[in-house]
Amino acid sequence: MKDTTIGLIAAMPDEIRPLLRLAGRHEKERIAGFATYRFDLGGRHVFLVESGMGTERAAMAAGLLIDRASPAIVVNFGFGGAVTAGPAVGDIVVATRILLQRGRLFSEQPGLAPELAEKTATLLDGNHVLDGQVHRGTFVTAAEIVSKGAVAGLLPAGVATPVLEMETAAVARVAARERVPLVALRGISDGAEEELGFTIDEFADREMRIRPGKVLLTVARKPWIIPQLVRLARNSRLAGRTLAKGVMAVVTHL
Repeated sequence: MKDTTIGLIAAMPDEIRPLLRLAGRHEKERIAGFATYRFDLGGRHVFLVESGMGTERAAMAAGLLIDRASPAIVVNFGFGGAVTAGPAVGDIVVATRILLQRGRLFSEQPGLAPELAEKTATLLDGNHVLDGQVHRGTFVTAAEIVSKGAVAGLLPAGVATPVLEMETAAVARVAARERVPLVALRGISDGAEEELGFTIDEFADREMRIRPGKVLLTVARKPWIIPQLVRLARNSRLAGRTLAKGVMAVVTHL
């Protein structure tokens, strides 16, 4: 896969910055309302799209990525919350299954390349520069804001190592339609034992963009969440560093 393009999609700047620091020189451009980045790693061209949060933005970003870059594979990465005991903060989970959650319903989603997922997990298992452990698991893409506790109470039996996030199912659907293999990774930013005292919609606008004004208003209404925010920021930095190393390994060695 030398001299080919690897497509990357992540939702938020905090998920992307650690990778850009490791990658070094890169070109940034805004295309159709999305921030995009181009750089080279290990003889491969990389095209990265910052999607923003939620399934709608993720699907649009995946379409843009595939249309503009014609990648050999797409790697969707970002932070996720562990729904049940197992993964710890800073661990990486590789998706072997994707479920889309709407209310009480969970639907199996196409798009993952099973052999590629296993190769990714094996590769990361043997990567001694990672700070955390590597798990194989199920990504639960929430179509709407929901707590980990609510998801845990509704999950069908037999769902292994569930991780809650908001984009992968949408990326997978587009990748399946365009017949591009998909790998999905999540760095754990909050363990199953911690239920956050706020929801992302309290910080974001209708398009799921974080607004500092809404953050300040929410903190003013709920000052008891300040220790959680400090802890989440610290955990996200740890998850971001490990995730960046994992993505680098996938791009250069898979």
